[in-house]
Amino acid sequence: MLLFFGITLYLTNTFEPEQVGRYDFSRSIIMFLGGIGIFGMHQSVLYFSGYLKANRSESYLKVIYKKMVIIIFTIAILILLLALLINSSSVDAFFDKPVYNLFLKTIASLFFYSVFMLNIDVLRAVDRIYLSEVYRNLIRYFGFGTGVIIIVIFNKDHWLVDIFLLNFIVMALLTTAYLIFLFRKTGNDSTGFAISYKDIIKRSGPMAVSAVAYILMQSVDVILLSKFTDFSQVAFYSVALKLTMLVSLVLASVNSVIAPKISELFSAYRIKELNSLIRKATRLTLVLTLPAIIILALLNSYILNIFGEEYVLAKTALFILLIGQMVNAFCGSVGVYMNMTGKQNVFQIILIAALVVNIILNVLLIPEMGIEGAALATAISMILWNLLTVAYIYKTDKVKTFAH
Repeated sequence: MLLFFGITLYLTNTFEPEQVGRYDFSRSIIMFLGGIGIFGMHQSVLYFSGYLKANRSESYLKVIYKKMVIIIFTIAILILLLALLINSSSVDAFFDKPVYNLFLKTIASLFFYSVFMLNIDVLRAVDRIYLSEVYRNLIRYFGFGTGVIIIVIFNKDHWLVDIFLLNFIVMALLTTAYLIFLFRKTGNDSTGFAISYKDIIKRSGPMAVSAVAYILMQSVDVILLSKFTDFSQVAFYSVALKLTMLVSLVLASVNSVIAPKISELFSAYRIKELNSLIRKATRLTLVLTLPAIIILALLNSYILNIFGEEYVLAKTALFILLIGQMVNAFCGSVGVYMNMTGKQNVFQIILIAALVVNIILNVLLIPEMGIEGAALATAISMILWNLLTVAYIYKTDKVKTFAH
């Protein structure tokens, strides 16, 4: 958290809001397309891991990993070819500003971004949880921060997006090299398994739809702000959005630990242990997030002012987003539970419905309310899918994922 916000502070106090907005636009695009590129395999690999552990055949995971990388490469190439076929002027006309080149270079980095995001979850799947989180939350930000300092020293501020994307290439190569080394040390004692490309796609597909819907809900507000406003407004709103990551990071960290365990316990029909695990995880999440929510809500103007005087304009948006995050924390690990217990099809329907609501609200509210409208759309859709999922889990499994 300190490293992430240290970099954000450095960016907002060193670069013009226009440049920061271009970076946030590229970040939102690669998050969204990355959700398509990784095709839910960063979640399904955790399911396969738990399933293989329950059957004492963990070494087969390396075969699944190779097939997943090939699928990612195929999707990335198809998206790049499609982007090259799109008329550049039509993209610029949609956003009412020249963004096609920025859009294209972001897509060109998609394969490496997707592989990196897969790799850090594969590390979780092979019980390298600490290393996974070090790469996810430390090394990648350290690499990006170092690159940012270099371009400032050489007065190359316009390279900000390039450094951001180059960092994912380096991270993908580093993590892939480590996994290759790790897999070479494992044996081949799982010849009875034969999980095909079709099996991976069938399992990952619903998770991919859910992941894309969830990521799009996190990025469609920034993308539509880029269309209806300017990059400066995008920068202001994105800072508020990143501050709420203080809250969501706790839930993501808890999820990173319990996801394979949920799959393992559910596959082994150890329901009592599963209930206990979920209850403890939700309570831990709530205890750790409530202080952050209260501090951010009470001191929002002061905290935003640290990023620059102009960024105080996002104080109302930040407060609205915090309400959504509070409900998110209260409901617990609903998404992970659904994906790890074979309910990914239902979860994708819930998220698609919430996404439709999110897009409609963004289109209606942003032109009238600006960044406050984007925050309202995001918070309402987040509350909607959390409450629907909590209700469904309790109705079907009698499991209380919410804090109690």
